[in-house]
Amino acid sequence: MLRKIVLGALLGSMALGLVACCEDPATRAVTGGLMGAGVGAGAAALTGGRPATGALIGGAAGAVGGAVTLP
Repeated sequence: MLRKIVLGALLGSMALGLVACCEDPATRAVTGGLMGAGVGAGAAALTGGRPATGALIGGAAGAVGGAVTLP
């Protein structure tokens, strides 16, 4: 179980690092949302959760994170 949590945290931190690559806040929001959805679905699938729910939560968190971060 700990391995799954560490893997999810690692994937999330990698995706967050990639979100701030663009200059435009709208582009960062879209990119963050897409990457967050992918990471959320993958993490939910690995931990036995529902991938659709993980994608929704991850996408929302990624979009907000991408929109509010500075380049």
